[in-house]
Parts: sequence; structure tokens; C-alpha cells
Amino acid sequence: MKKNIILIGFMGVGKGTTARAYAEKYNCFNIDTDDLIESKANRKIKHIFEEHGEKYFRALEQECADWIESSVNNTLISCGGGFFNVNNLKNLGRVVLLDASYEWIYNRLSTAENAKAKLKKRPLFSEPKKAKKLYKERAKAYKKIADVIIDVENQDMKSIIKEIYKKAYI
Repeated sequence: MKKNIILIGFMGVGKGTTARAYAEKYNCFNIDTDDLIESKANRKIKHIFEEHGEKYFRALEQECADWIESSVNNTLISCGGGFFNVNNLKNLGRVVLLDASYEWIYNRLSTAENAKAKLKKRPLFSEPKKAKKLYKERAKAYKKIADVIIDVENQDMKSIIKEIYKKAYI
């Protein structure tokens, strides 16, 4: 099995922030699947969706997962919110769900120092009913596929990354 830690969870839960903090503390590499896809496609995800649609984007996610499976090891990988649907997720490493309520996630984003930018990056949050519906659809699936579930609500970053290290480090 790959010695990667795969962070999944709903958009805005803090996967990227957590990955950067973990990598700094435990001196490891971290990559972000959305960044890899944007780099390969040479455009922002928002534009990929606008120009080619979701089906094309999901195909890029699968391509990214295939590359990770064949080429990446000993790395912390933060994933886009829908990345958990790739067909080889379990082959990529230990799957860690960063779990929180929809309300907590929305509050985290809307009260952040750079809230406007964080919400703009996630246009779905401009339609709260749609976002909440998607959250509810994904919540059970996330829990079903995760090897480790970490409740990030009301925990400081130091505690979260320590818990990931204790429960997911291989």
C-alpha cells in the first residue's frame, strides 16, 4: 500500500490549510489535486467547468488519481471535494476525512480574514441551498470511504495535525 495520506472532505473544510500545516510540522511533501489539475489543464477549475463541464473535470480528476497511484509515495495529498469519487482512491493511501457540519464550514469561510476570496473560489456557496444539498449527499459517502475520520470542528490546527499523525501515519 502507498504511504500517502489522502485528505478528503467537503469544500472549505480546511484540507489545503491542514495539509500545509501538517507538511511543515512533519517535514513532508504535500500536493493538492486541484492544483495538479489546474497545472495540467493550464486553467483554473472554474474555467474548466465553464468551458468543458463537470464530466470533463471528473475525467481530469481520474487522470490525476492514476498519476498519483503510479508516481507518488510518502506524500500528504489534499483533494478537491469531489475527488473521493475516483475509482482507485483506496489505492492512493490512507484516506482521512476532515469532517465538520455544513454550518461550521460556511461560518469558517465567511468569517475568514480573506472571506471574499475564499467564497469566490467556491461559487457554489453563493447558492446555499444547492451547497447544503451537495453536502448532505456527500457526507455519508465520505464517511463510508474514509479509513480515518477526524472531527475538525472547534479543534485547533495543532490538535488536528497531531491526530492525523497518530491515526493515519503509516
